[in-house]
Amino acid sequence: MGYKALDRITRSDIEEEVGTVAAGVAERIHERLKEIVRNYGADTPDTWRSICERVLSPDLPFSFHQMMYYGCYNGYGADPPAWIPDPGTAILTNVGHLLERRGKEFLGSKYKDPISSFSDLQEFSVSNPEVYWKTVLDEMSISFSVPPQCILRDSGESNSSEPVGQWLPGAFLNPAENCLSLNSKRSLEDIAVIWRDEGDDILPVNRMTVREFRTEVWLVAHAIKTLGLDKGSAIAIDMPMNVNSVVIYLAIVLAGYVVVSIADSFAPREISTRLKISEAKAIFTQDLIIRGDKSIPLYSRIVEAQSPMAVVIPARGSSFSMKLRDGDISWPDFLGRVKHFKECEFAAVEQPVEAFTNILFSSGTTGEPKAIPWTSATPLKAAADAWCHLDIHKGDVVAWPTNLGWMMGPWLVYASLLNGASMALYNGSPLSSGFAKFVQDAKVTMLGVIPSIVRAWKSTNCMAGYDWSAIRCFGSTGEASNIDEYLWLMGKACYKPIIEYCGGTEIGGGFITGSFLQAQSLAAFSTPAMGCSLFILGSDGYPIPENVPGIGELALGPLMFGASNKLLNADHHDVYFKGMPLWKGRVLRRHGDVFERTSRGYYHAHGRADDTMNLGGIKVSSVEIERICNAADNSVLETAAIGVPPSGGGPEQLVIAVVFKDSENTTTDLNQLRISFNSTVQKKLNPLFRVSQVVPLSSLPRTASNKVMRRVLRQQLTQGDRNPKL
Repeated sequence: MGYKALDRITRSDIEEEVGTVAAGVAERIHERLKEIVRNYGADTPDTWRSICERVLSPDLPFSFHQMMYYGCYNGYGADPPAWIPDPGTAILTNVGHLLERRGKEFLGSKYKDPISSFSDLQEFSVSNPEVYWKTVLDEMSISFSVPPQCILRDSGESNSSEPVGQWLPGAFLNPAENCLSLNSKRSLEDIAVIWRDEGDDILPVNRMTVREFRTEVWLVAHAIKTLGLDKGSAIAIDMPMNVNSVVIYLAIVLAGYVVVSIADSFAPREISTRLKISEAKAIFTQDLIIRGDKSIPLYSRIVEAQSPMAVVIPARGSSFSMKLRDGDISWPDFLGRVKHFKECEFAAVEQPVEAFTNILFSSGTTGEPKAIPWTSATPLKAAADAWCHLDIHKGDVVAWPTNLGWMMGPWLVYASLLNGASMALYNGSPLSSGFAKFVQDAKVTMLGVIPSIVRAWKSTNCMAGYDWSAIRCFGSTGEASNIDEYLWLMGKACYKPIIEYCGGTEIGGGFITGSFLQAQSLAAFSTPAMGCSLFILGSDGYPIPENVPGIGELALGPLMFGASNKLLNADHHDVYFKGMPLWKGRVLRRHGDVFERTSRGYYHAHGRADDTMNLGGIKVSSVEIERICNAADNSVLETAAIGVPPSGGGPEQLVIAVVFKDSENTTTDLNQLRISFNSTVQKKLNPLFRVSQVVPLSSLPRTASNKVMRRVLRQQLTQGDRNPKL
């Protein structure tokens, strides 16, 4: 719809939008709006900032927020800023404070002020990794039992098929110990974790001090040692992300073992696959997952997956009625083994920086998930991103609905605790008003989201009436966001910034994001992450000139702190470097997303370039879905699974292209087939996935070597042709 420019909006226009609120509001708004336009003009970023501060409030109808936003930027063009940094508060951020102290030391005469010089600092972080990373690790008070010999040992070899470099060579540390240690960011009486169980909304939130949290982690670490596992053994966690699972996660790492992260939504087959790939020797799980009045079995899935020995935690109370397998242990019995160790400190197992601490999984294009090990350095990358880009520091309360099975689960642990912040965990559905109340009651200051959650919030308005004014910023990751949905989200917290954050499990954090020191545009990224260099590949497969607008597959500079250099079940070089172009004598790293760099210097994500799609923030290969759909109905010859972004923007929708065995088939009910695909995919792969549409085809487009060209289908379906003729 069209919107009037601000200087053409009348009082009656405002009354039409805000007519349900108190009398006189429209007149006051109109007078303020006229004053703002006189002072700043009708279409400038300063105009919008003043409107956010003086006119808009969460109780006003969203249609009025839209009128102000689109009216202000009527004729502005692409990437209008929805949030603009203030020089006075910019110097109070982590990076602003650092630049005020050392900006001239780092940047010389180029340094002006934190806002003007942020992009220069980002370039400095790439060209001077030794200085940058030493500085940030010192700022975060990271301690090493044996300090590194240097930050980066780089041989400088050219024309290499792999990046040649070693981060923090010679260092020994334990990232879990760093989460628990006392320093300038953390005292014993600080709050480490805030949480609430779904259904306890009328009760005060639970809080655990650093003193109490350390005691819990130490006790579980002592108990793990009684399992008699070899040093460095893999131990899986398949649980909701709650206080117990976070304590277990840190205890495993503290004791020198390796966490195997498994999402609690997986079917037994997917659980079994991950247990086998990682060679897990034990697993922590719950009897049930409780969501509202529903009890979802979890332990039974672990048993069906033929897991190794399991430690089973009751979802409610201290006992459960089900019988455990021989060799499995209840949580009370497990802790009872070490009750005499209560409050006894556990001596952290210090390990080389290259030692594995976590095995996570990310779907590739072969149908089997890639097993990606995190080293002791990877948590430092996650925390550094949070320190720099999301400005997380002591006193913050950080919430991000996620699971330890996905990288954002471990990221949340390290991003909050290594920066001296409190972690906020809601043990229940984030789509409920209970979660909205938890955000209010916990006084969350940084709220992480994925666009699917925001869409559900906007649709149900379940957070209406709750006070989110404590929020300093939002973080967003997992999938493409939608401008109107995120404008609505900003309005719920009095127009605090949304920092978009895109990365990968194999990177341990982000490669492109935003900053408190840059203007933030909705559904856009404003900067490469610190220490990362980005390249958009042209049609010839080589990088287009830096800072020139364009669209293409994204490649990354090969030397990234914390990034993977090994896969457990695939060739790391083949996956990330084979066939990639050289830049200044170094082979670039493949990521696989298509990105656009705009004329104003922002970046927009355009989905996957390969045959992996992103469904609700979960990356999954087309092959996995097709394998299941091909066997779902006897009339199906073959299928192609495609992730298609909706026309208005937002998360990808799953569309299944179907070729029937009978080419003349006109009798199959496509809606019934869609329901059948849904049921099978949710049962065998992931209950969160949903087939949006089934499209019949006479044949699938293929290359000369008989490979299905899913990109062709995706392009046609994206352009609105839901019945392509192929």
